[in-house]
Amino acid sequence: MHGLMMDNPLLISSIVEHADINFPDREIVSVTNDGSLHRYTYKDCFIRVRKLANALGKLGLKEGDRIATMAWNDNRHLEAYYAIGGAGYVCHTINPRLFPEQIIYMINHAEDRWLMIDPLFVPLIEKISPEIPNVEGYILMGDDNDIAENCKLKNLVSYESLINEESDNFEWPNLDEKAAVGLCYTSGTTGDPKGVLYNHRSTILHAMALIAPDAMNLSNKDCVLPVVPLFHVNSWGSPYGAMMVGAKIVYPGSKMADGETLYSLTEQEGVTLALGVPTVWLALLQYADQNDKKLNSLQRTIIGGAAVPESMIRDFHSKHDVFVQQAWGMTEMSPLGTVISLKYGMENISHGDLVELQVKQGRGMFGVEMRIVNDEQEILPWDGEAFGALQVKGPWVCSDYYKLDGAAGSHTDDGWFDTGDVAKIDPLGYMQITDRTKDVIKSGGEWISSIEIENTAMGHPGVAEAAVIGIESEKWTERPLLIAVKAEGRDVSKEDILKFFVGKIAKWWIPDDVVFTEEIPHTATGKIKKTALRDQFSSYKASE
Repeated sequence: MHGLMMDNPLLISSIVEHADINFPDREIVSVTNDGSLHRYTYKDCFIRVRKLANALGKLGLKEGDRIATMAWNDNRHLEAYYAIGGAGYVCHTINPRLFPEQIIYMINHAEDRWLMIDPLFVPLIEKISPEIPNVEGYILMGDDNDIAENCKLKNLVSYESLINEESDNFEWPNLDEKAAVGLCYTSGTTGDPKGVLYNHRSTILHAMALIAPDAMNLSNKDCVLPVVPLFHVNSWGSPYGAMMVGAKIVYPGSKMADGETLYSLTEQEGVTLALGVPTVWLALLQYADQNDKKLNSLQRTIIGGAAVPESMIRDFHSKHDVFVQQAWGMTEMSPLGTVISLKYGMENISHGDLVELQVKQGRGMFGVEMRIVNDEQEILPWDGEAFGALQVKGPWVCSDYYKLDGAAGSHTDDGWFDTGDVAKIDPLGYMQITDRTKDVIKSGGEWISSIEIENTAMGHPGVAEAAVIGIESEKWTERPLLIAVKAEGRDVSKEDILKFFVGKIAKWWIPDDVVFTEEIPHTATGKIKKTALRDQFSSYKASE
């Protein structure tokens, strides 16, 4: 017997309809490319969202078609999120920091029909446009004045001219809630990037969990500063959660790592909640220290993407009265999986015990199940001592990768997703990452593949063998260190190797240093023994 409840699908267009009625005067503030501030209301935003939805419908698109975006955190990118997904298309967000070959692969693999780009990325797209033949046209995220006279992109139209003559009336389609709404590729491991395809249902459920008191506790009273990019896992779901509750939104544009801009925005706009990776907060804290300034409005910050240094937690608390909530998740998890929040009985916890808790990745929230297993897939206890492979499942965890049909081998026979992380969980349910099963390096919240760097280094005639490990970095959390054995008879230098990387891998992937050694340790099966290398270079510090 079924219950007698209305069967309304969970669609992101319902957020537009709800917020438009309930929070029309709430503000959205964005830093523009020229450094000025763009300010408008939810009502203004949704008028433009509906205009864009109408314009996209005239491009010959059909439900499920992919439209890619390559842009910073600003009002037009936010509008694209809702117009593309709400109208029945798939918003494919692309990380512009990736190496061009990866971007080309993702655009072709996703079969993107149109590409929406920030003016700052036009030179990059011009270079790769001959290699993305399926793209039918380009929408420049600006007005006609932002289109350079010598622009080489064919079928290019400015965002403003595209929507200018469109009606602001649009009837949102009644989609299946399991219809795809977003596509984000994850890279950093071996092989090609893998696509994670979100649907409306998973996106709405994730947003509802995100705003809960035991998660981000986002409310209508908040002013939120998402420094995590809109091209990175849907900015951790903040575009949906913030508008669901009617929070004021402040976007830093391309000034995402500029401490002065972040401080000014926070103080001028009254930011209460900020989201980002440790690197951006290091820049903010350094600016505040150097200029003897205090963060007055900021109450809490969600930090993820990499482990949060204890010193950062203490600085936020002692100097600015800001509570740090470390969070953990993955592209495959929409991304939120765990977040630091206090449990009943912790009201009088000492500051020392609180910091000890905050350095962990948090406790699970309803919607995400966790377990740790050993090599035999035996479930390990939550005792804070045992550590094993971390596996998860839930309604906003991916069931497979786009077009791979199980070939990635990422899921267990009983339906759990293997995160690739090694973790331990204490009796209170707080999880802590202890290692990674694959040797990816997290630098500034972004993933770097050690194996890809190694393979590139091995292409140098002066290198006989190479290994890459992550070393501690105060600014970036981790940076790659290349350990190399010189080829016999070759007198190669550190500078020769670093120069060799240019143009072969992303610039920010290039190791900060090269150490030459007589030999590299191996396991009994001939694999490089990275555990031994990590021990050997445990005190090595990256040059900042």
